[in-house]
Order: sequence, then structure tokens, then C-alpha cells
Amino acid sequence: MRRSDAQRNYALILAVAEREVAEHGAEASLEQIARTAGVGSATVRRHFPSRRALLDAVFRERVDALDGRALALADAADPRAALLDWLTALTEYAASARGMAAALIPDEDSGGDHVCGRLTDAGEPVLRRAIEAGAVPAGVTSADLVAVVTGIVLATEHGRDPAGEAVRLLGLAVRGISPS
Repeated sequence: MRRSDAQRNYALILAVAEREVAEHGAEASLEQIARTAGVGSATVRRHFPSRRALLDAVFRERVDALDGRALALADAADPRAALLDWLTALTEYAASARGMAAALIPDEDSGGDHVCGRLTDAGEPVLRRAIEAGAVPAGVTSADLVAVVTGIVLATEHGRDPAGEAVRLLGLAVRGISPS
């Protein structure tokens, strides 16, 4: 268990990091985060040993919501609609949260407990049901779909309406992956 001052520092650093990432994206300066939080760089690195760890913490609530959404959709009556619902939610979240697309890029050094790994795992049951229903070809993986969403979000993040454009492009990709 963390000491109370360490807990306060963690919460403060995370709050500052959320604002900095929202403003500057995934490349937000760790040094600026430390300065704004009034702590040293070493304190930031002690709590978040890598940029990936910081981004994962910043987006934890969004990832938790997407995990919950996938869980709720896993037994939906229409597996194709459930998968599309989940992919659209993932796309909207990632496109509306500056810096989240960078956190969706796989990082083999993090093991499975990072944004990309968690979302890939969360989408697996929804995808499996869509494959079993014949709505998606066998061989498509959850990692493939997260990669497609990541590419779309990265391609649209500097547009006038990133979320709208990303969802539109997802629709184009879906028609190729799973024609109705």
C-alpha cells in the first residue's frame, strides 16, 4: 500500500497528465507534467516508469468503459450488430480522446496489461460470436480490428471532426470486413 503522500502525488500527477495529454496528445512532455504537478521528474517516473504506463493510466477509465461495453454485448442477439456497436464505441472513444490512438499501438514489452492488450482481450468474445454467426470471416482477430481502428483514428486525428470522420471510415472498412 502506498503512503498517503505517494497516493496524493500519484493522483496529482495523473490529473495533470490527463490535462496535458488532452491538450498535447500522447507526446505531452513528462517534464512539463512534473513541473505543473510541482514534483520532480524522478517522482513522475517512479509512479509511471514509461510513457506507455502514463498513457495507460490516463485512459484507464475509458478502457474500463469499453471493457464493460464488450462484456454487455458478448451475448447480444445479433452478433454482427454487437461487434459493430463495440467497434464504433472504440472508434468514437479513441478519436475523441487526444492521445488514445497512440496508446492503442501494441507494445510487446508491456505484457497484456496495457490499453491495446486489454481492448484486444475485451473484443475477443464479441468477435468470436460474430465469426461463429458467419458475419465475419474466420481468421480475423480482435488485434486486427483494434489495429484497423488505430490506423483510422491516427489518420483522422488532425481533421476538423476527428470522431465523425473516423466513424465514417470505420463504416467503409466494415463493409470490406463484414458485408451485410
